[in-house]
Amino acid sequence: MGAMSDMPVREEAAGIRRFWEALSLPGLVDVHTHFMPERVLRKVWEYFDKLGPLTGGMEWPIAYRHEEAERAALLREFGVRAFTSMLYPHKPGMARWLNGWAADFAGRTPDCLHTATLYPEPGVEAYVREAVEAGARVLKAHVQVGAYDPADELLDPAWGLLADAGVPVVIHCGSGPAPGRHTGPEPIARVLARHPRLRLVVAHMGMPEYEEFLGLAERYGQVRLDTTMAFTDFSEGFMPFPRRALPRLAALGDRVVLGSDFPNIPYPYVHQLHALERLGLGEEWLRAVCHDNAAELFDL
Repeated sequence: MGAMSDMPVREEAAGIRRFWEALSLPGLVDVHTHFMPERVLRKVWEYFDKLGPLTGGMEWPIAYRHEEAERAALLREFGVRAFTSMLYPHKPGMARWLNGWAADFAGRTPDCLHTATLYPEPGVEAYVREAVEAGARVLKAHVQVGAYDPADELLDPAWGLLADAGVPVVIHCGSGPAPGRHTGPEPIARVLARHPRLRLVVAHMGMPEYEEFLGLAERYGQVRLDTTMAFTDFSEGFMPFPRRALPRLAALGDRVVLGSDFPNIPYPYVHQLHALERLGLGEEWLRAVCHDNAAELFDL
């Protein structure tokens, strides 16, 4: 895929709209987009620019390096009806502050699903409860960046609270693009064994442990997978989805949801949609993944 300069935004937006209009959809729902305090986002972008180890050391040009308001406006131009502000702490003491920022962002951005986050630390149950009571509709957990065990006993009350409240958690727990101390299916399987009703959305389809995470979704009825970066030329080049697993992916069509990682992607947004289309799983599957599954999950 070419750089963003090769595809004017207006042209790309028209192509994205043609995609979902051809499926007779009212737009897209993207469960995995990043909005966070500007100084935090700049540090994230600097990390990508420096080819940090958590990116697998790969060239990763940020396709949509725009100011906050412009990024939100761009998603609307693409026809994204609802999106998220995926944000995450990398150390204790950050999560409550990030949740305050995210609540404010959701208040001034009606089409953003109010997002919150958490970290294994004293007080986590209290601030997660505060976030849920304040209207948080989705949480983000990042096992790789946070370098924590999701089965840490400190998190147990928070997972239980979220399971009871039915609030989905988008969790980066696979070992891509580079493994962390607690990534992979085993730690999150321990969480699900304790909290089988937890609405976990496994980010990036669990890349590269795709089949193991498909197995967790097959075992637990509330586990979902998001498509973020999966099936794209970029990811297929180093962590390809196994073709033998396509029938299982098709069978889980009601529990796969669209994610993009916007703005932190090294290719145009439309490429994620074309990557899903070329799987050849049919229009009904695409409609469910690109809109209907998330619309039902979040009661849109």
